[in-house]
Order: sequence, then C-alpha cells, then structure tokens
Amino acid sequence: MKTQWKEIPVVPTHTEFLDIVLSRTQRRLPTQIRAGFQISRIRAFYTRKVKYTAETFVERLQQTIDAFPRLADIHPFHRDLLNTLYDADHFRIALGQLSTAKSLIEAVARDYVRLLKYGQSLFQCKQLKRAALGRMATICKRLKDPLVYLEQVRQHLGRLPSIDPNTRSLVICGYPNVGKSSFLKNISRADVDVQPYAFTTKSLFVGHFDYKLLRFQAIDTPGILDHPLEEMNTIEHQSICAIAHLRAAILYFMDLSEQCGYSVSAQISLFNSIKPLFAGKQVFIVVNKIDLVRPEDLDPATQEQLKSLLSSEVELMEMSCTTTDGVFAVRNQICDRLLAARQAEKLKGATNNVGEPSGRLGDLFRRIHVAQPAGGVVRETFIPDAAKQKKKYDPNDPDRPVLERDLEEENGGAGVYNFDMRKNYLLEDDEWKQDRIPEVFMGRNVADFIDPDIESKLQALEEEEEKLEADGFYESEEDLEDAEEAEIRYKAELIREKRQLLRNEAKMRKSLKNRALIPRSAKAVHMSKMQSHLEELGYDTSKVAERARSQSRGRSTLRGKSEGGDPDAMEVDTPKAAFERAKSRARSQSTNRRNDGVTDELAVTKAEKLAKLSQKKMNRMARQGEADRHQTSSLSKYLTVGKRGIGKTNRR
Repeated sequence: MKTQWKEIPVVPTHTEFLDIVLSRTQRRLPTQIRAGFQISRIRAFYTRKVKYTAETFVERLQQTIDAFPRLADIHPFHRDLLNTLYDADHFRIALGQLSTAKSLIEAVARDYVRLLKYGQSLFQCKQLKRAALGRMATICKRLKDPLVYLEQVRQHLGRLPSIDPNTRSLVICGYPNVGKSSFLKNISRADVDVQPYAFTTKSLFVGHFDYKLLRFQAIDTPGILDHPLEEMNTIEHQSICAIAHLRAAILYFMDLSEQCGYSVSAQISLFNSIKPLFAGKQVFIVVNKIDLVRPEDLDPATQEQLKSLLSSEVELMEMSCTTTDGVFAVRNQICDRLLAARQAEKLKGATNNVGEPSGRLGDLFRRIHVAQPAGGVVRETFIPDAAKQKKKYDPNDPDRPVLERDLEEENGGAGVYNFDMRKNYLLEDDEWKQDRIPEVFMGRNVADFIDPDIESKLQALEEEEEKLEADGFYESEEDLEDAEEAEIRYKAELIREKRQLLRNEAKMRKSLKNRALIPRSAKAVHMSKMQSHLEELGYDTSKVAERARSQSRGRSTLRGKSEGGDPDAMEVDTPKAAFERAKSRARSQSTNRRNDGVTDELAVTKAEKLAKLSQKKMNRMARQGEADRHQTSSLSKYLTVGKRGIGKTNRR
C-alpha cells in the first residue's frame, strides 16, 4: 500500500493551466488555413483543433485527479490523518470540481463540433472555434481556488513522514514534555527536536531501528492533554489517529517527577481517558526520569493509583533518557513482546472454526505428511551396532580410519589426486566396479537384451566375414574408388552437354529476336489477283501488266543504239544514261493527287463534298485543327527557373 505521496506532480494555477494547454494546441495544430480552401477542409481543421484542445484539458485534469489519493482506497489511519490536516470534505469538493470541469469541457467540445459540421465560411468556422476555446478557458478560470488548495495539499503531503500501518511499530504517547522525543532519538536515527518545554513536537515523527535482523518503526506523537475529543486541536488529533488506527505496541510515557508541568494524578487520568483506544493492543506504561523519582518514592495513595492501571495487558517499565539507563532494555523487551504477539496472532488466524489449520499455515501443514506403520505396529528406535562402535577420528591415532583427505595428501594434494567414486560399490564381484554402467534402451537395461551365447555367435560371425573377404566377395577399396571416379566423370559430362544446349538456345533466341515473323514469300500477291481487283475498280490494267512483266524479265546492261533495234548494234549502258532514263520514267509516272484513286467525275465531286462537310463543324466551333500553329502556355519564371530549396512543399 502506498504510504507517501512525494511523487504527486505540481498542480499549476489556472493561468499556467491555460498556457500549457493552448500552447500545446498551437504547437500541435498551427493555423494554416486560407479563404481559397474548400469548406470541408476548413471545417475538418477547426474541428480537429477544438477536439484536440478538449482532449488536452481532459487529460491534464484527469492526471491531477488520479495523482491524489482516493480516501476510500487508503488505510483508515491515512484517511483520518488527511481529514485532520486538510478536512476531507474540502478535499473531496476540490477534486469533484476538477471532475465536473472535465465533464463540462467534454460537453462544450461535443456541442461546437456539431456546430462546425454546418459552418458555411472560413469566418464562421473560425468564430465557432474561438467561442469553443473561450468557453473552455472560462471553465478553467473557475478552477482558481481548487487548484491553489490542491497545490497546498500536495506540498503538505510531500512533507508527511512515511508511515507503514502494517509493519512492526511502536507508538509513543503521553503528556507534553515527558521524554517521548528523547526516547525516539536514543533508539533510532531520527532527527527529532528535543527542547525543555512543552509542545515541541507538533506533528508525527518516525524513526527506524533494527532488532533481531528485523526493521521496526517508532512513531513519536505530539503531546495530548486531558480534555474531550471535541476540544482537541489539530496537533492532538494526529496523536489520536496514530493510537486508534495503527496496529502497534503503545508506549504511554509518565513523568513521576512532575517536571513536565503536570501532576501524576493528571497523567493517570489521561491514561484512563484514552484507554478505550488501546483495545486489542499491547500497552506499556514507561516511567521516565527515574534518576529523579522512582515509583517507590511516591506516596502510598499515588502508588495504589499507579498499580490500578496495571493488568494482564498493561506492563510497567522504568528508564531514564537523560542517563540512558534502561532505555535499550525497555526497547528490547517491548520488541520481544510485540514479535511474540504478532506470531501468536498469525497462528490464531491460521485456524478455522473447527480448530483445523487454515490460510498459509494450513497450506504448510497439509504439505507435511507423517507416515505411521500399518496394522498398529509399534517400531522402537534402533541404532545399529556399527554406529555405536564407530571410533571418533583422531589424526594422531595410527589405527584411525583412512579418509579421502588423507589419501589426497598422500597422492599429491588437491588438483592432483582424483578420488575413485566406484570403490565403495556393493557388487558381487569387485572386478565389476570399473565396468561401464549399462545403458538404458526402450525403458530397459541393455544387459537384459544380451544373449548368453553372444560370444560364441560373435566368434562364428567374425570367422564367416574373414572367409568372405578372402574369397573376394566384397569389393576392394580401389574398385570402389574407380567406380566413384567413373560416376563423377559421367555426371561432369552431362553437365557440360546441358551447358552447351543452354548456350545454343540462347544464341538461337538472340538471332531470331529481330527476324520477321512472316516470310517475304508469303507476303507476295499474284498478278492475276491484283489485275482482277483493279478491273473491278474500273482501271485499265494492260499497262500495269506489261510493266510488271518487263520488270520480272530484268534489264540488260547492253542496249541497242539503232532505231530499228538491230541486235548486232549493242553498247554498254553508262551511269549517266541510266540516271537520265530514271528521271524520265519518274516524270512519266507522276499523277494528280486530287484525282488519284477516283474512277470518274462523279466520284471526284462526291469526295469533295464529303471533305467540305467534315470540315464544316470544325470551322463553326473554331477548334484547333492539325494545320493550326500550336502556342504553348507561358509559365511564371519562379516556377521554371532555378533549383528547389530544402524544406517541406506540402503547404501548396
């Protein structure tokens, strides 16, 4: 259980709270909105901003609420101590105001997010955002007083001592100036202020000490006066809380010398007044300052009053903090009583209604089983004679039993001598001690599978093997090596052939990569087919057929010079003559492109009409045609010149 609250974070004031939340929102969602953006984008941005601000408010408020202890979840001692110091109702109200503010901020965020869904412009969305954040800030400003109060509580909680309500504790109480703080300073390392006047201690002080390897805590409480509980102040209420709620040993200090300023009868009266708070606890009346006055020095009436306080649950002890006489004896005696009482309480709580063990002790007892002989047989204690007659080891006795230590010294000492772990085995034959331990196979000892005639059978098998090997039944190692080498050569040859096939396939694919898919012979068209098609279109094919036949016969480089075409008159065709002849043929073959492919005048007129009709729509719409000049759109210089700098470009 948590016993201190030094880790509670600082509670900011309402202005600091606003600065934290709004600056965090601005860093997380900086404003990057312009009027040209789409309205959906503007709504989404301001919706995010409102939601994030509300979430930050709620998160910070929830952290503050969770950091403080819940009164219902802490120990009654701490709960009453908080109620005494800070007023539990005021504390609950302050935390409740923070929780209410959290709910209000969530409601404001929901309402304005709903309104932002229907924002019509940048200005309207911005104003809704400002209104939402303004209402949240107003709610936060109303938390001025609760935040200041919680910060003061946090500071005071951090200064409280760390008291564990469940550990071994000693609670020191009594009238002021009776020596409580002096006793705590003597038995522990606590830095307690000790002064010779009353009410020096105004709050609880804790000191720790060790006894029998256990840690104890001693709690010094402020002085208590004998008056009703309603009239006690805050300082006295702290002592009452410690006495009432801590499961500890109570040390009630008394000063019989009356130097504290209060009579012995007043101190006895105070003990009787707070006695109901001691129920179920060990109580010790510690008489301090015995160097001045002892209980025997009191008058008989006062001694009778003092003895009337003692009972089976209340013991009287004497000491002096000034001379430290009996201080540690009192401490040790009280700690022993406390440990015994706690142990008895554990054992008492470890039994159920029937008297059987329960809890942790019961689990331990149930794991312990004491075996008893069956049939009611009583077995007496028996000590073997060898154990009774065993001699005590004496290093000076020559007949002493030899130990492993003696053997080690005789055989070289530690690190040289290695003792035999098998020499004390109890076996039928001592020669078996050095045998290998049989292995286990299938859950049985291997020795169980051994045939009694295994040695004769093994000898016969070895003789048979030697005979087969002599007759050449088994292949020699050389034959095996030759066979392995032949197999390796065969596999290497297969690998070479496969590699060559892969290379040939790659070459074939590379050579066929750019080759025509259809051979040129398949693309040729017969003259008769072309001639019939042209005749259907209305062309005269006599000249085309004659030209095709003349080209198919080929040209001779020798031509006749005579007009009659005398075959005897032949000369070689020069390059110049061939060039002139090609030019003349090209001029003769030129045609009119407007009438090319058209059979008659009617077809020419029809083609012209169709061309005009197709251009009519484009002219009417003033669209750009394929003959129009293309004008590129001009770009701004800053978009086309220079390099882009380092940085983000998502702003565009």
